[in-house]
Amino acid sequence: MNGNALPLKMIPLGFHVSCLELYPNTVNTISGRKGAQLARAAGASAQLLKRRSAYTLLRLNSGELRWLHSNCFATIGSVSPSEHKTHTLTKAGQSRWLGRRPTVRGTAKNPVDHPHGGGQGKTSGGRCSVSPWAQLTKGKRTRKKTSSFIYRFRY
Repeated sequence: MNGNALPLKMIPLGFHVSCLELYPNTVNTISGRKGAQLARAAGASAQLLKRRSAYTLLRLNSGELRWLHSNCFATIGSVSPSEHKTHTLTKAGQSRWLGRRPTVRGTAKNPVDHPHGGGQGKTSGGRCSVSPWAQLTKGKRTRKKTSSFIYRFRY
């Protein structure tokens, strides 16, 4: 039964599910179906709490309560062992095998390439941490709280 993909309306209440679709039968123009967007990380799952007409209430790992359409597909059980995040990489090559490329610090770049770039020697940057496009990177909340399907926010 673990790993079965079913619509939410066919899964009993109280079950833990993962790999949830946000909207039923949504099609992405590039790759076809959109598929799973919620609870996809290692050890992640959401619990089915109740049903009301065409919607199901779920408790996500973050503590957020969210309504999803009952025709959205979900996979029964959690994604993989939660200990997956404790695994450490022992050399740079292992990171490369996973498809991750090396990252260059902003302070090591030229001023035309990054807001932290330039200066003589080791400079601290002189400003808050920002992305190459000058967007704040630490502490600024980027999520929009406009969805009417969120029953209770995570914070």
